[in-house]
Amino acid sequence: MNKPAASGTPVITSTAEPAQRLRQLLAKMPTRVIACSGGIDSMLLATLAGRLEQGQTLVVHALSPAVPAEATARLRHWAAREGWRLRTLESGEFDSEDYLSNPVNRCYYCKHNLYDSLTRVARAADTGASVCSGANTDDLGEYRPGLQAAELFHVRHPYIEAGVDKATIRALARELALPFAEIPASPCLASRLYTGTRVTAERLRAVEAAEALIRSTAGIEVVRCRVREQAMIVEVSACDRDKITVDVLDALQQLMRRNNFPLLTVELDAEPYRPGRAFVGAA
Repeated sequence: MNKPAASGTPVITSTAEPAQRLRQLLAKMPTRVIACSGGIDSMLLATLAGRLEQGQTLVVHALSPAVPAEATARLRHWAAREGWRLRTLESGEFDSEDYLSNPVNRCYYCKHNLYDSLTRVARAADTGASVCSGANTDDLGEYRPGLQAAELFHVRHPYIEAGVDKATIRALARELALPFAEIPASPCLASRLYTGTRVTAERLRAVEAAEALIRSTAGIEVVRCRVREQAMIVEVSACDRDKITVDVLDALQQLMRRNNFPLLTVELDAEPYRPGRAFVGAA
């Protein structure tokens, strides 16, 4: 399916076969409940499911301080355009001390709450309904405690079942000319908090505001504003580090003060951006 390019980046020669496998998998489900975060993976899955003639599709989006407002807006817009049956819910992870204390497996408690809620929705819709996530084969090689929670609730992962990776997802989204095909990956805002730093709505709002400021003023697409207790640490790729000037850091500090976010320091990380750096102790 994929051939390695000289640079090491996969080149997708054809999306026809994986697309067919995905559609066949989804078509066999009498009712599909798609967990959709507003990112490219789940948005594409919901689009494929929603465009099938067979079966029924219900798209469910969890509202939470950890979900970027931009992702929710993107999802609502596309759902209206595609005519999806869309339901929003609050999955309740902010009622869980196990989640709020931010252990290294915080994602497990978040997904446990989410999939518990989705399973209830699925049962109400159809006793034979399948809850589906947007996890792909690349996720199998990473620390993903949320997959353990998915297993408890028998959540299905169509991309994994069809052997589809992230590169193929993007290639298929481009082939379908979907407007979100090029959006950068952006995990939930809670992933910006270092393990052990308590999850609070205030900290998540600070992260969201800080990243939005950097994208707009420095023109950087991929940025992570990590928080370790009272310090905000900005991560960007090596090629973008010179764009994080003293003026940008000062603007971040001023933004925090204007919004009463209790941060003592704002600094550029000593190393370039690396996914998952905030998960201290992850295997």
